[in-house]
Amino acid sequence: MYQETFFTKDRDFYKSLLPLFLMVALQNLVAYSVNMADNMMLGHYSQAALNGATTVNSIFFIVQQIALSIGEALVVLASQYWGERRLSPVRRVTGIAVKLAFICGVAAIAISAVMPSQLIAIFTQDAAVISEGVVYLSIIKYTFLLFLLTNVLMAALRSVEIVKISFGISLVSLIINVAINYTLIFGRFGFPEMGIKGAAIGTLIARVVEFMIVIIFLWKKDTRLKLFSENFLKFDRQLRTDYRKVFMPVLISQILWAVSIPIQTGILGRLSSNALAANSVATTFYQYLKVVVQAMSLTSAVMIGKAVGEGIDAKVREDARTLSVLSLAVGIILGLLLFALRLPLLTIYSGLSPEALKLADQLIILMCFVMVGMSYQMPVSAGIMRGAGDVKFMANMNLICIWCIVMPLSFMAAFWWKLPVVWVVLCIQSDQVFKSIPVFVHFKKHQWIKKRTQEA
Repeated sequence: MYQETFFTKDRDFYKSLLPLFLMVALQNLVAYSVNMADNMMLGHYSQAALNGATTVNSIFFIVQQIALSIGEALVVLASQYWGERRLSPVRRVTGIAVKLAFICGVAAIAISAVMPSQLIAIFTQDAAVISEGVVYLSIIKYTFLLFLLTNVLMAALRSVEIVKISFGISLVSLIINVAINYTLIFGRFGFPEMGIKGAAIGTLIARVVEFMIVIIFLWKKDTRLKLFSENFLKFDRQLRTDYRKVFMPVLISQILWAVSIPIQTGILGRLSSNALAANSVATTFYQYLKVVVQAMSLTSAVMIGKAVGEGIDAKVREDARTLSVLSLAVGIILGLLLFALRLPLLTIYSGLSPEALKLADQLIILMCFVMVGMSYQMPVSAGIMRGAGDVKFMANMNLICIWCIVMPLSFMAAFWWKLPVVWVVLCIQSDQVFKSIPVFVHFKKHQWIKKRTQEA
C-alpha cells in the first residue's frame, strides 16, 4: 500500500525533475535569445527591415502555436506510456505527430508562397514594410516545416526525459544564426550586404542544422527512444483516435490564447506611443523570465504523465502537490528578481522619453505580481493537469477567461472608461492572476487524473 504524503519524499523524483527543468529552461532562454538577436541586428540595420521581419514573425507565431500543440499532445500520451515503460506506442504516437507536423508545414509553405503580400497585409498596410516582409517570407517560409518537425521530435525525446540534446540544438542554432546574420545583413568578411534577406538565410540555415542534428542523434546516439528501431510511421487507427482527442483541445486552447495577443497589443497601440513603447520594454523583460515558467510547465507535464503511467494515483497527487508548490516558489523568486533588476535594465533604454520610462517602471512592477499568478496557474493547468490527461479544462478556461472576461474588460477600460495605461494593462494581464482561482479549485478535486494509454 502506497503511503501518501503532502510532498513527495522520492529522491528519484527530484533527481529527474532538476536536470529536466534546468535543461528545458536553458533551451527556452537560448531559443528566445535567437529572436532577440535577430531583432537587435535588423533594428540596427533599418527600421523597415525590422518591421518587415517582425510582421512575418507574427505569421510564424501561429506556426509556433501549432508546433507547440502537436508537441504537447504528443507528450501527454507518450509520457504516460513512458511511465508504463512501453516504448513501442511512444514511437507510433511520435509517427502520428510527425505526419501531422509535415502536413501543417507543407500547408504553411504553400499558403505563404501563393499569397505572401496578402498575409503580411493582415498585420500592416505600410508598403515599405510589406515589401521587406515579402522578401523575408520568400525564404523564411521553408523554415516552417523544419521547425515543426524538429520541435515534434524534441517533444518525443522530452517525453522520455531526454533533454540535453534540445539545449545543445538551441545553442548551436543561436551561434549559427547570429554569425550568419551578422555576416550577411551587414556584408562582413567579403560577403555582400543583403539586409533582411541575409537574416532570412541565417535563420533557414540554422533550422536546417537543427533538424539534421536531431535526426543524427535519433539515428546514431539515442539509446532510449530508438525511434528508427521499428516503422514508427505505421498507421495505427486507435492511437490516432487517442491522439486526436488530446490534440484538438490543446490546439483550441493555444489558438484562443494566441489570437488574443495581437489584439491586446493593438489596444495599447491606440492609446499612445508612450504606452506602446513602455509595454514593449516591460514585456521584453517579462517574457525573458516567462520562459522559466514555461519550462516548469513542460517539465511538470512530463513528470506527471510518467506518474500517471505508473498507475499509482496517490503518487500522482503527491508529485502534483510538490510541483504546484515549487512552481509558486519559482514565481515568487522571479517576481522579486524582476523587481530588483527593473531600474538597472531600464537604463538601457536611454532613447525613450521620461514619460515612457516612468510608465515602463510602473508596468514592470505590475508584471512582478502577474509573474507570481502565472507561475502557479500555468504549470498547474498546462503542465500538471494536461500531463495527467485532462486536456479540456484549459481550453474551456481560456475561452471563458480571455474572451468572455479579459478582452471585453480591456476594451471597456481603454475606450469606454478611458482609464490610465497601468489600469488598462492590469485588465489585459488580469487573467494570469484570476485564473489561479478556478485552477486551484479544480486541482483540489483531483478529477484531472485521466489515463490515456491503451491496455498492453
